[in-house]
Parts: sequence; C-alpha cells; structure tokens
Amino acid sequence: MAEVFFDDVAMGPKDPILGVAEAMRADTDPSKINVGVGAYRDDNGKPVTLKSVQMAEELLFKAPHDHEYAPIEGIPEFVKLATALAYGDDAEVIRSNRVAALQALSGTGSLRLIAGFLARFLKRAEGDNSIQVRVSNPTWGNHYQIFGDAGLTVGPYRYWDQAQKGLDFKGMCEDFRAMTPHTIVILHACAHNPTGVDPTMEQWAVLSQICLEKKLFVVFDAAYQGFASGDPDVDIGAVRLFVKDGHNLALCQSFAKNFGLYGERVGNLSLICKDSDEKDRAFSQIKIVARSLWSNPAVNGAKIVAKILSTPELRKQWYIDIQEMSGRIIKMRSLLKEKLIERGSELNWDHITQQIGMFSYTGLSKEQSQRLTDDFHIYLTLNGRISMCGLTTANIDRFAAAVHEVSKDSETL
Repeated sequence: MAEVFFDDVAMGPKDPILGVAEAMRADTDPSKINVGVGAYRDDNGKPVTLKSVQMAEELLFKAPHDHEYAPIEGIPEFVKLATALAYGDDAEVIRSNRVAALQALSGTGSLRLIAGFLARFLKRAEGDNSIQVRVSNPTWGNHYQIFGDAGLTVGPYRYWDQAQKGLDFKGMCEDFRAMTPHTIVILHACAHNPTGVDPTMEQWAVLSQICLEKKLFVVFDAAYQGFASGDPDVDIGAVRLFVKDGHNLALCQSFAKNFGLYGERVGNLSLICKDSDEKDRAFSQIKIVARSLWSNPAVNGAKIVAKILSTPELRKQWYIDIQEMSGRIIKMRSLLKEKLIERGSELNWDHITQQIGMFSYTGLSKEQSQRLTDDFHIYLTLNGRISMCGLTTANIDRFAAAVHEVSKDSETL
C-alpha cells in the first residue's frame, strides 16, 4: 500500500467573493442579479473589451512578433511607461534613477513580489525581530494571505466608520501614531476596496507626515488608476503627494480594471530608493525573488498596454474608454440613490454617491445581505459590499426595491 502523505490536510475555506460567484451560477432564476462581481460590466451586464485595446491588438497582430520569453524584469517599454504613468513623465525620482521597477502578475503578483523582497531585506527596527504589516479594516481580503504567505505578521488599522458610513480618520491617525518604526503600511491609492471611501488630499497630507515621523514603510496598492474618476492623474494623486514629501515607498500597479485586461495579469512593481546605488542593489534582489515566483512575466497584455501608452491616438482613446467606464459607475450610484428614495426609503443613502470606484459599502447588515440572496436572488458579500458594475438600467429598479424591502424596518443602516 502506498504511503499516505496528505491525510492531515483540512478542507480550505471558500473564498467569500468566489463563493458568491459559485452560488450565483448555480441559481436558475432568470432575474438573478450579481453585484459581487469584481470586474467591469456594461449596461447589458456583459464583459467589455476597450476600444483602445482592440486597436492595439490589431496593430500588434499585424506587426512581426514572436513568443519569446520576456526578461525577468519584464518588457522594458511597458515598465518604463507604466512607471511614468504613476509618477509622471518628468518625475524627479525617475530622472535621478532611483526607481527599481519590474513587470509583475497584475496587482496580486506585484504585492507578492514586494512582500517577498521586504521579508528578506526590510531593515528591522531596533529591538524588533519581526516585520509587521498593517492593512485597513476592512481591506481586500487577499492582502492578509499575500503578506502572511511571505512570513510577515499582518494586522489591521482603523478605517471604516460604520456610524458615519465614511472614513474613521481620527482612529486611522491614532493607529498610525501607535505603530512601531519600520512597520509596513498598506494604503489603497484610490477607490478603496471594499468601502469606496478615500481620504481627502488634506487627510492624505496628514497621513504622509505621520508615516514620515514614525518611520513607516508605505506600500501603495493602485488597482484603479483612471478607472475611479476617469482621470489617471487625479487617481494617483496620493502616491505623488507621498513621493513629493520624500517617501521611499513601493507602488503595486494593476492594469486589470483600467485597461480591462483581467485575464492578461498585467502589473508593475516600483520601489523608490534613496539613490541609484541602492536602486541597483534592490533591483538585483527583487529580480531574484521574481525568478523564484514566476521567472518571466507574461508578454501579451504588457505589449497591449505599452502600445496604448506609447501611441498618441490609442492613448487618447484610452482616456475616452476610462471616462466612459467611470461615468457609467457614477451614473449607477446616482440612480440607485434616486430609486431608493422613490421607493420611499427614509434612510440616508448619501454615502452611495459620496463613495468612489467600483465598490460600495452599502451599510447593509449580514442578515439583510443574506436576505437579499435568499429572497430576491441578489448576490453580494455578507459585509454589504456591492459592485456598482453589476447594476444596469434594466435591473436597478428591482435591486432598489429589494434593498428597500430588507432595510425599511431599520432606523439606520
């Protein structure tokens, strides 16, 4: 009889978001609504290939091409353009050769790459043998797994204020000031997932100074540049502010949402160093981490992004594309609030339109969220988070009616 090696392996818990998708697919009701989806959908509920992407694909297909490996650090033109998109074409940190940048596997890969590097090389604070990571409460669930898998200790800082349906800025600042030096702080560059609540630029400025004073290492997760407001420069404003203030930080870029390249897994990691010598040393070590994770990144999606960003006509079209996507989401926010009021809801839904980006933290309780699924075939996570992309002009009346039904007896959300 063969030896049994894995009899002690327990069944892993289902991913809460993927579990929603599985349940939705199993539902045969024709009127079901999926507001758990983490990808853009048009007003017919269909996936979208951006016009700029279609144009780039046609140009790339007609040009001579092969399927050779990319270098470990990725396609050079993509890395250069992606990094400039973040910091600015004439950014001082780029001109002074202080940015170590590599192509990665979308946002998840970028985060895992920096986690692996920091686990090996981040200087510990005096008297501290562990590396602490702090993420917002709540945050994208995979943050815990990514940094924990790299051997780092992950915990929360205050962020969401349930009573105000907004940012707990006071609690956030208090938690930042209580952190030990060299703690890693994960910040969402814009369109916070899952709440849709971002600090104001004035609040970002305060947080930047606290991080400098406390000697915290900042990692920005930028999954929505351009997708949130329709303006890439506006959406990356917090990152540029921190850089201007003198932070040597890490930035993890994803091109899934803003280019609609979900399955292509296009990402970019950049690390700002104190000088070009530190940059060269860090770059050499990050490449070794990348080599152990995926060796060489995928090329197709990166070529598409590079073609769009380097071709004036395509770049102009991309700006139109992201404005259309962000505009539809903003429209759905306003329409949802309007429909809830039309239904007679006396609750305050201002937070729906005040939030930004793909997701909204509705304020619905676990019980109310579960009832939406059980009684109305509406699928969302039990924390009340919905994707605005799942709403369309065809289903928003039914969605608003269901939300009103499950919340009408509540004095407040």
